[in-house]
Amino acid sequence: DKNLVLWRTDNSIVILNLFPYNNGHLLIAPVRHIAGLEQANETELLELLKLVRESQKALTAAIKPQGFNVGINIGRVAGAGLPGHLHFHLVPRWEGDTNFINVCSDTDVISQSLTELLGQLRKVSKEHNLPQL
Repeated sequence: DKNLVLWRTDNSIVILNLFPYNNGHLLIAPVRHIAGLEQANETELLELLKLVRESQKALTAAIKPQGFNVGINIGRVAGAGLPGHLHFHLVPRWEGDTNFINVCSDTDVISQSLTELLGQLRKVSKEHNLPQL
């Protein structure tokens, strides 16, 4: 659990972000270290998008967000924290949330422990037979 891995396939991995923008912030990445979408093969691209979808289902069942932000930062100037490793951000959202307060005021708002959330997501994943690739 120290690596916060929710799911791992031969081609992809879904993990909880150690420094989340909001509760439930997941990272979906190819196992192969690639810098951008143009380096991903068709299998990797399709699986990444399916895992974004399946992650959204798991988060919806576990913590019931009202919306999501999905994003990719490619390159350091675009905000990539790991510029050599492509990954999607899936960030749950709620009306009136304080999601990006840390950007404005250097304040972190964490409403649930990562290990507690990981356990909750694993439970709903099993209950809902996720991921379905």
